[in-house]
Amino acid sequence: MKERMTDSCLLPELVAYSAKHFPENIALTHGKDSMNYAALHDEVSRFAGGIVGLGLLRGERVAIYLEKRFETVIASFGAPAAGGVFVPLNPLLKPEQVAYILRDCNARILITSPERHALLTEALSSCADLRHVALVGDDSSELRAGAYARIGWHSLLAMPPRSAHRVIDTDMTAILYTSGSTGKPKGVVLSHRNMVMGAKSVAAYLENTADDSLLAALPLSFDAGFSQLTTAFHVGARVVLLNYLLPRDVLKALEREIVTGLTAVPPLYIQLAQLNWPETITEHLRYFANTGGRMPRETLSALRARLPKTRPFLMYGLTEAFRSTFLPPEEVDRRPDSIGKAIPNAEILVLREDGAPCAPEEPGELVHRGALVGLGYWNDPEKTAERYKPLPPHAPGREPGLVIPELAVYSGDTVRMDKEGFLYFIGRRDEMIKTSGYRVSPSEVEEILYATKMVGECVAFGVNHDTLGQAIQVIATPPQGTDAATLDVQVLLAECKKRMPAYMVPHGIDVRQGPLSRNPNGKIDRKTLITERSNSIFKRQ
Repeated sequence: MKERMTDSCLLPELVAYSAKHFPENIALTHGKDSMNYAALHDEVSRFAGGIVGLGLLRGERVAIYLEKRFETVIASFGAPAAGGVFVPLNPLLKPEQVAYILRDCNARILITSPERHALLTEALSSCADLRHVALVGDDSSELRAGAYARIGWHSLLAMPPRSAHRVIDTDMTAILYTSGSTGKPKGVVLSHRNMVMGAKSVAAYLENTADDSLLAALPLSFDAGFSQLTTAFHVGARVVLLNYLLPRDVLKALEREIVTGLTAVPPLYIQLAQLNWPETITEHLRYFANTGGRMPRETLSALRARLPKTRPFLMYGLTEAFRSTFLPPEEVDRRPDSIGKAIPNAEILVLREDGAPCAPEEPGELVHRGALVGLGYWNDPEKTAERYKPLPPHAPGREPGLVIPELAVYSGDTVRMDKEGFLYFIGRRDEMIKTSGYRVSPSEVEEILYATKMVGECVAFGVNHDTLGQAIQVIATPPQGTDAATLDVQVLLAECKKRMPAYMVPHGIDVRQGPLSRNPNGKIDRKTLITERSNSIFKRQ
């Protein structure tokens, strides 16, 4: 079946071609239930016809707010099969965060459950572009109530077949929302080409085959989480959907489902490394791969001791360009701190501020060029211009005769490249907080704190943490005119838990009497406050 490697060009064709070549292969497992490729393809096609019947036009957005289940996958591939764009929402998001994304991407259709819909009802009143809500587990026919109509999942799939809108591989297929450095989440727009070429590239170096079973432990709203589906579907492999509560649930799933491939974030691996692994797992777990941050060397060593027959793949990626680098397992002993080299069909450059290539070992900005470079940030030309820039004329691969500029992703991350071409991560240029595998915007945390009306001023930032990567710390003042003693930290944290996903809740809150330090422009001086706090802790030690 090697000829299949070039068959699929559009995202839903990953399912269609596997249904053609491996119709009886299990595509998805969720709990005790499984679905083969033939059934998955049929459901995707019926969903696509249903949403076209609801009036979805080419390129319009279909938001999906569900935990991992069959319907989540069907909708994710069915929306682009109709000619639309899918927008997967992290199931941990709160109603106001969901509503913000729906408004930002002008979502026309929302796929969710009756239970989640009940929590969203008030927030959805602000989503003027929303026309339909499809409820999983509901059999009701279309019912109009207020600004949008509701329809049951089964009724949606039972609608008469409709022809899909025509699209090509450079059309957008998904918008993945990730926290922005200035507050609200920003939507990274990906094309069919981005996602399909990413699947083919990753499957190539991980050597995936139809015999693999991959565990989907990461949220499907993450590019690395969703890539478990695309990588598996490209080769006709199986994906086990897991909504785990505890790290031990992951181990049980690995053993029970005879999983051959696991991709996870370092904080989860840190927890897993502290558990006793069943000895049989290394007999079938062919590889484990990391994403979302550097794997601590101690954790890597512990995992390798527990999994002597399992190959480690250390990876680095950007939502804006899917995946950028990987370190082959045979190089791990020689350079465990490296993020490797470019993945197949991508080129990674290390550039100076003037655009010139850095010399070996010289720090510079990691720049990604190639087929995986996304289409920018949705409805945000300013941020897009900051991150997606034309390569300088003298950059590698840019010959003088090329007239049309080529856009590449400028990561904002500082790296160095050794003489053999291996890359090493140095640090991030922006102020994003990397916690539990999530990228969290300090401003987004601060906005929610302000919304409680319990603080006067606040600053959020990340501090190093042994298991989380970074923990979110806050410096806050009480409302103007009140004393610091009146700000009850426990009450404020309780309010945060109501308004934020668990990973966004501050690890600690330092209350001070205001106002906070300002810079010459009159803005709160974040860097000074963070430095003062670090110095204060150092002196106490």
